[in-house]
Amino acid sequence: MSKTNISDSLMLPCGATIKNRIGKSAMSENMGSKGFVSNRSFETLYGRWADGGTGLLITGNVMVDQRALGEAHNVVIEKGINDPCLKLWANAGRKNDTHIWVQLNHPGKQSPKFLSKLPVAPSAIPLKKPLSRVFNTPRELSESEILEIIERFAFAAKVCKESGFTGVQIHGAHGYLVSQFLSPTHNQRTDKWGGTIENRMRFVSEIYTAIRVEVGPDFPISIKLNSADFQKGGFTMEDSMKVVKHLSELGMDLIEISGGTYETPVMTGTNVKESTKAREAYFLDYCEEVRKIVKSPLMLTGGFRTSHGMNEALASGVCDMVGIARSLAINPDFSNELLSGKDVASLVKPLTTGFPFLDRTFPLEIVWYTDQIHLLGKGQDPNSKRSPLRSVFSMILELGMSAVKKVRG
Repeated sequence: MSKTNISDSLMLPCGATIKNRIGKSAMSENMGSKGFVSNRSFETLYGRWADGGTGLLITGNVMVDQRALGEAHNVVIEKGINDPCLKLWANAGRKNDTHIWVQLNHPGKQSPKFLSKLPVAPSAIPLKKPLSRVFNTPRELSESEILEIIERFAFAAKVCKESGFTGVQIHGAHGYLVSQFLSPTHNQRTDKWGGTIENRMRFVSEIYTAIRVEVGPDFPISIKLNSADFQKGGFTMEDSMKVVKHLSELGMDLIEISGGTYETPVMTGTNVKESTKAREAYFLDYCEEVRKIVKSPLMLTGGFRTSHGMNEALASGVCDMVGIARSLAINPDFSNELLSGKDVASLVKPLTTGFPFLDRTFPLEIVWYTDQIHLLGKGQDPNSKRSPLRSVFSMILELGMSAVKKVRG
């Protein structure tokens, strides 16, 4: 056991220092403006979080291609898009010596039907039912397209650095494109981008290398990676450990451990054993094994609710940072409360509309917390008493209007 606790600073391999061990894991804001650009709501939101004491703020996923969106109101960074609010967003997130990193993403096949008639993926394999009703069967990427997407990640990272953000994170989890390449279920290619785990991780390796060339050796690069997909025949823990070890050897500055996909959403606490929830960290067992083989700092996300649970995980030495997300959406000052030494606990609790069918059909954990984020972006306080049913109806109305108008940003 070490004496490390949440108030200690952390120096990354690139030389950057994070002021404490609490990281805000990414949550999609879904509040970009027309033209795929950010706006002053992002400045307000991240300024509030930067005042809340968190050491590292990781933004919601920012897309690298306007033709491939995960949600109707994603922000996109690509050539040809001028977004003057990026600098305001970065400045707000840097207050109080806070780090703010942009999570860069490509959704691959996880782009809804009303946004993508023909999404792209490593292989032309649809998502399983019932998700196949929401997402179209993808087209297989050509090698030239794969190389172009790698360049897009690198360009976006360069823009992030120039705009004043202090780091970037590659989204390699939760079933998006990088995760699709890693999974033998979704990647059934026979060229150098598929087959063995060495080939399947070529895509993410090339993304890291291309980004490093653009941002230099002193700029933090992170990745969010699944411990496993929790699907039969999918991305296994053994595969994941090989990827983590390889990326650590390449020089990754921080590896965030999560797990699950849209098809098996373990990252939200779904189907997690009660004994695991009691330990607070959903993926602690996996992180213990990874710690034995990698030197890169590890951020463990999923399940943390109390300072005791966080400090216990850090003191054990299995992780170097703890990641929280939903707790900060309903209490932006949660980190300050944790750091004060108070006996505080997260306000996160199970959500229900009161109708089991709706609970199974709609992603309550996403839509309800997104509503809280939007309140913060408007300069208001979160509303923990907001009805989940109201959030579902708002989502249905939004998706209906978006589908009709074919909203692209």
